[in-house]
Amino acid sequence: ALEAASRVNRVLLDKTGTLTTGKPTLTDVIDRTGEGEDALLALVASVEKMSEHPVARAVASGATSRKLALFDVDEFKSVAGHGIEGRVQNRLVRVGTADFLREGGTSTTDLEEEAERLATRGRTPFFVALDGVLSGLIAVADPPSVHARRAIEELSAMGVEVAMVTGDRARTARAVGLELGIEDVIAEVKPEDKARVVFEQRAKGRVVAMVGDGINDAPALAGAHVGIAIGSGADVAVAAADVALMRGGIAGLPTALRLGRATLRTIRQNLFWAFVYNIVGLPLAAGLLYPWTGWQLSPVLASAAMSLSSVSVLTNSLR
Repeated sequence: ALEAASRVNRVLLDKTGTLTTGKPTLTDVIDRTGEGEDALLALVASVEKMSEHPVARAVASGATSRKLALFDVDEFKSVAGHGIEGRVQNRLVRVGTADFLREGGTSTTDLEEEAERLATRGRTPFFVALDGVLSGLIAVADPPSVHARRAIEELSAMGVEVAMVTGDRARTARAVGLELGIEDVIAEVKPEDKARVVFEQRAKGRVVAMVGDGINDAPALAGAHVGIAIGSGADVAVAAADVALMRGGIAGLPTALRLGRATLRTIRQNLFWAFVYNIVGLPLAAGLLYPWTGWQLSPVLASAAMSLSSVSVLTNSLR
């Protein structure tokens, strides 16, 4: 991993928690039932409170901030990266991506234009269906980390290509990428497909580093040449990675790669000096050059030279 870190030329960055704060907030509620935004949000938040996902917590918190009463939920189901559903007040509430709702028999065509409008503003929209009928949209926004753009600029200056990998809609992802200065955006990637993206990049001959912090990132972290976990993320992600950035989040990524390069450079320098000492010193100490040159090395000087070899290597490493 250390050797690979010194040669990384392609970094894949998971968006949520890596490039963003990982603390999304509820921004929009669009109601098409005629019952009002609060009524729709109360039903949605009742289901979302059953999930531990940051987006779900953002929706539930948004309802709480509006002082809405939440209800008990039956028949709760969650499909990672797609959506959730549950029965609330005898109504089947289904929230998620367009594909998730279509799988349940609900067309999202009537709200696709509105969803695209929200996505172009960097927000992540989710469709809502009540009893199989398209009923509205909710959207959340996860602001970019204050350190993300600076880290990306440093990586580019180091000659490292940067790409963002996310399950967000393409327009949302491109809006965030534009804000951060990332041109290469791989969007609408299902959690289970992140590892596939890593292997595709490797197949192109690139030395790939994957950066993530979630449970779903673990296979991709393990499949990259160098898996780099944000230390504040899920334990399984840290365990699957080769490197953990324990503080500062993505701000430490350029430092980690520079450290890998500096360490390998120092190792090569140490090998050079160690070999030079031995290549020169061994023939002299053995007297192989004496018949032709009269050169020889006394045991005292030989031991001093041997010590100097170790001292030079140690000093170079400490430097």
